[in-house]
Amino acid sequence: MPNDGLIEYNPTIKEMPSDERPRERLEHYGSTALSTAELLAIILRTGTKDENVVRLATRLLVTYRGLGGLARAPFSELTSIKGLGQAKVTELQATFELARRLAKESPEDTRTQVKSPADAANLLMLEMSMLEQENLRTILLDSKNHVIKVHTVYIGSLNSASVRVGELFREAIRMNSAAMIVAHNHPSGDPTPSPEDVHVTRQIVEVGKLLDIDVLDHLVIGQQRWVSLKERGLGF
Repeated sequence: MPNDGLIEYNPTIKEMPSDERPRERLEHYGSTALSTAELLAIILRTGTKDENVVRLATRLLVTYRGLGGLARAPFSELTSIKGLGQAKVTELQATFELARRLAKESPEDTRTQVKSPADAANLLMLEMSMLEQENLRTILLDSKNHVIKVHTVYIGSLNSASVRVGELFREAIRMNSAAMIVAHNHPSGDPTPSPEDVHVTRQIVEVGKLLDIDVLDHLVIGQQRWVSLKERGLGF
């Protein structure tokens, strides 16, 4: 729509009321009270003369369809975007890498207990939704469903010819796991299980019964979404 000659007002962060500025909001209300765009704005620090840093952060999230897409974007592509330079992109990618490493450490450090498919998905979503290649992982659990280890079994396209089910259980046997949850990601972002996913799941469940290791679920992780094959009755 035409703006009838009116210029849209774009206040800088300093011109915003103090209770609307991301840094001040985090200080007063805690990080959980901030939107993703506000948290991203804190990392970016400054915007451009045409848009403040919150709008810049929002534009990036819209362009890349969320944090996962932004985290996967190549360095050279990000530095070509107006408002970003090498320093900002370096800090962004360092932040994403720290988040990935934290996701790897958390299950073992805190002895997380998995009580639902959502608990399992939350352990893996942050990292696996950002991966450009398909990964097959197992969450190894003790008899009380406490996480013993998250193990990467396979990297590449998931199909019955390439996935050796025996290898999938090797680490579970070594760690004396009572149960496990299988998970893999769809880099396309769509977590809808394929017929091949269901076929592989059926094989995994059957081998688990023979080895007395309870396969509790198989999760497919996409972009900000996930699917439990157990909840859908696929392969179980």
